Amino acid sequence: MKKELFAVAALLTVLTAGCANSNENVANVDSSVSTDSASTETSNDAAIESSTEEADISGNDIEDISGNDVSGNDISGNSASDMDDVSGNDIVRTNVVNENVIKTEEIKAWKQNHEPVRGIYVTGAMAGTSGMDNLIQLVDDTELNTMVIDYKNDEGEITSDVYVKDMKQLMATLKDHGIYTIARIVCFKDPTLASERPELALMKSNGTAVTDGNGVAWVNPCKEEVWEYLTETAEQAAELGFDEIQYDYVRFPVGKDANEADYGVDLTDGVKQQMIEGFLTYATNRLHEKNIVVTADVFGTIIGSPEDTASVGQDYVNISATIDAICPMVYPSHYGPGNFGLDVPDAHPYETILNAMEKSSTELTAISDENRAIVRPWLQAFTATWVDGHISYNGEQIRQQIQAVYDAGYDEWILWNAANRYSSDGLLSE
Repeated sequence: MKKELFAVAALLTVLTAGCANSNENVANVDSSVSTDSASTETSNDAAIESSTEEADISGNDIEDISGNDVSGNDISGNSASDMDDVSGNDIVRTNVVNENVIKTEEIKAWKQNHEPVRGIYVTGAMAGTSGMDNLIQLVDDTELNTMVIDYKNDEGEITSDVYVKDMKQLMATLKDHGIYTIARIVCFKDPTLASERPELALMKSNGTAVTDGNGVAWVNPCKEEVWEYLTETAEQAAELGFDEIQYDYVRFPVGKDANEADYGVDLTDGVKQQMIEGFLTYATNRLHEKNIVVTADVFGTIIGSPEDTASVGQDYVNISATIDAICPMVYPSHYGPGNFGLDVPDAHPYETILNAMEKSSTELTAISDENRAIVRPWLQAFTATWVDGHISYNGEQIRQQIQAVYDAGYDEWILWNAANRYSSDGLLSE
């Protein structure tokens, strides 16, 4: 245990020493997105976790309804004051760069020349059925060009072991149709690894496992062996033919159990953020050695919100300076009443996405074009029945979200529906 923690600490020391973040300017930024966003995220988690079937058709990282994470401070040497001044105003950082990330010429070329991603999420279970034929046809017939497919799912299952026996053949079929393939790898929410390697499981001080609202166990984000496992899993997915790796649940858990967790390290002063960015730097460098593109999902509410950042360990700016593409989950259903000045953000898909993505643009001015990740938001392709004042999400609402992405100056997006129920409504014909 001590050996593992010393190794992690040594890695973080090197990473922090090598990162630059200078010429910081304090600026008052619209703070509507961060108003009570941490508590909103928790309440959303509770709503999702308490409605099992509907949660499954609602959003990435089902536990948080969005499919991803929410956390804080950073690997680049930023302190809490770098992110929020004493008056509560957001800080706009400049010249942020993670000098420890190695980017090969092939990775640089991908960033400049790849076709903008417009995709859908596909479960491993769906990938192993004839239902894939219908989804392939949908991609063929519309502006879609990408599938994000579970490779390691929320249960810790490996799709090629459980659902798809010939993954290379599936990849070949998708490539025959010109479909870009992304392997979704769920990180620290992993009951399988927690069961098989109990020394890696996240535990409370009383010796019981840390679980989410559905009783699903997590592993310890501070364990270097967990980092190694997630990196090796990504390498395996790439060997089977996936074009890109997308890490999900790359965060610390939230909730009552999480607050009682024993991580084996002191989590004060931004250590959560350091651990998340340390893992992503470690994995990205290993995968870049093989010219594998690395992306990650994050909570949309961390954008401009030091509170949400500190809760889950995701720093939007510093993560965007580390990986190749960042995928914020900006589902309108994730935002509570009053965010962006909207009574029910879920009922205003265009306005919510536009505001969230404009906030993204403001935050990421801290990073040069050369060092900034591609921004590729997750959009809501499900109806959030648990939200008071919700509306049905059909073709019109999906198109409004897509248009908002474009109007904010971005050109990539992915649709999330955990039940894989997609239609051509709202999508342009090919």
